[in-house]
Amino acid sequence: MVEKELTVKMETGLQARPAAKFVQEANRFSADVFLEKEGKRVNAKSIMGVMSLAIGSNEVIKLQADGPDAQQALDSLVSFIEEE
Repeated sequence: MVEKELTVKMETGLQARPAAKFVQEANRFSADVFLEKEGKRVNAKSIMGVMSLAIGSNEVIKLQADGPDAQQALDSLVSFIEEE
């Protein structure tokens, strides 16, 4: 398993449209991907799970991936969060 803690830099946070795009990106990989905020951990491939975290701008989250392409999934999703 690989993981990284990061600060969400997106102005809108990970809400609505960015959340949907994030979930789409997570689903490109076979690895299990999870998002964690304030101790609550959800499946990053679930739009309802991601939305339930209500991740705003400048909040610290942890991203975890486990599986054959875990590092690629983590790298891609970290880039997504840091670039949007």
